[in-house]
Amino acid sequence: MFDPDDRGLLIEERRRRIRELLREEGRVTVDALSARFGTSLVTIRADLAALEAAGALTRTHGGALPLTEDGDESLGVKQLQHHAEKVRIATAAVALIREGETIILDSGTTTAEIARAIRKVDLKSINVITNALNVAALLMDIPSVRLIMPGGILRRESNSLSGHLAEAALANLQADRLYLGADGIDPEIGVMTPHLQEAELNAHMIRISRQVVVVADSSKLIRRNISLIAKVEQLNMLITDTAAPAHAVQQLRQRGVEVQLV
Repeated sequence: MFDPDDRGLLIEERRRRIRELLREEGRVTVDALSARFGTSLVTIRADLAALEAAGALTRTHGGALPLTEDGDESLGVKQLQHHAEKVRIATAAVALIREGETIILDSGTTTAEIARAIRKVDLKSINVITNALNVAALLMDIPSVRLIMPGGILRRESNSLSGHLAEAALANLQADRLYLGADGIDPEIGVMTPHLQEAELNAHMIRISRQVVVVADSSKLIRRNISLIAKVEQLNMLITDTAAPAHAVQQLRQRGVEVQLV
């Protein structure tokens, strides 16, 4: 049935809504989606094809089903989630950068938005350390950016390098600021990830950085994961969006973390 709340959505918004419907209903059909969004069957098929290419679903005859894998979503899928919020967070993050600084960009979709934002600002010279191939690709043609990449073992789901080689490469470096992505932030515990090797590399990044800035949309708050990256006491700032739970924001501020809502 046509839903008036879903009419006139932009392409990206419609595709996010399709993913939400897929999670809620377990399957979607081209006919039902076309009726719901008031768009053509051709448009919906194109949406499903794009979402399948991004690793968000599996297409079937006449519709689509959720993926049946272990739930570690690909970077392409994560890029579709909370995109507007990530852009605002990136804009606020880049506003902190000063000429001549050395920053670290962790892997992730929010840090990739920071890299895109760096492309648009007028900076004469900064150093960027990153373990993320997609972040490096966004900055490699910018003359004002001196790009430094550690080695390591590639994790394809996040386009990131980690392991002993990456940790050793960071040992003799120093940074003014680390922009740290997060899979989960618990205001009582700290920043967490499901990936142990990446957590170990992030710990090295924290040790060589004067300031630690967590960049994460509000969906990551009050979420726990298996590996602790940083305790709350190790964080200087969190940049997140205005939908962040008020009690979580208050807890973090009470424990000395500057929280910037954008």
